[in-house]
This record gives sequence, structure tokens and C-alpha cells, in this order.
Amino acid sequence: MSIQILQYEFLGPIPLDEWGPPMEKVVFLIMSRDQDKFNIIHVGNCEKTQEVSFFTQHSHFKCWLKESKNEKSLYLAILPLFESNEEQRKNVVKKIRERYNPICNSDEKNTPVPEFSIRKTKRYSCPNCGVEIKQVEEGSTSQKCENCGVDNIEFSF
Repeated sequence: MSIQILQYEFLGPIPLDEWGPPMEKVVFLIMSRDQDKFNIIHVGNCEKTQEVSFFTQHSHFKCWLKESKNEKSLYLAILPLFESNEEQRKNVVKKIRERYNPICNSDEKNTPVPEFSIRKTKRYSCPNCGVEIKQVEEGSTSQKCENCGVDNIEFSF
């Protein structure tokens, strides 16, 4: 059996108490079953585990129990990503969190990574005419004055 979440094909869901190790390089969903409906209550990823108690010792296990009402209603679905690295799995988790907003992930911060960097602009005066010149390129030691045309103005640091 499988379940499609976004564009990903997860294996399962299976009752959480039927899961057994090992588990390596996966994104996992914890789901609460309500009759024929499965609600995603947590999404996470795992590098590798041999621990039978991986899920019952998980820091969010109490939340899972609270949301599902009992352990028999907890289900697991996994997305094996054997060739993945941590960053790739975190990206899948982030996409699922953004779309489904699992209740037991709500205490985790989704810190956006900026797609740009800010560089500091240093300001200098032209020794010839006194007009302010911005040093545009990081590490550059010379610039041309736009006002008077003097070239190769040396900056001292």
C-alpha cells in the first residue's frame, strides 16, 4: 500500500506499533486514523536507526498520542530516500509542513534561509574633487570617480 503526499509516494500507512527497525534515510509521516481518513500530525526525517523505541521515545510522541486519542490510531508512512543527504530530506519535510501544517510540528521553528546575501558598501571620497565614491566590489582597492573621471583611485583600509 502507498499514499501520495504532494508529489511523493510514501510507503504505508501501517500501524505504528507494527513498525520495526532498521530505518535509514527516510522522511516519515505520523498519521492519526479517523475511520477511513488519515490526518498527518507530524512529519520528520531520519538518517539511520536500529532502535525499536525510535518512535515511542521521540520527543513528539506525547503530542501524537494526544492528537490520535490512543496508540492504536497512530500510523506511519515512510518515503525512502536512500541517496539523499540531510538537506534534501529537510527540504521535503519543509514542503510537507508548509502544505499540511501538522499539529505536532507546530512547536518547531521553520527558519527561512535567505536567497541573497548582503554585502557592506564602503564609502570613500575622491582625492581630486571630494565627491563621495562607493566601493562596489568586495576586496576592490581602486575605483573610477564618476564626477571628475580620475581613474584608479586607491583606497586605503
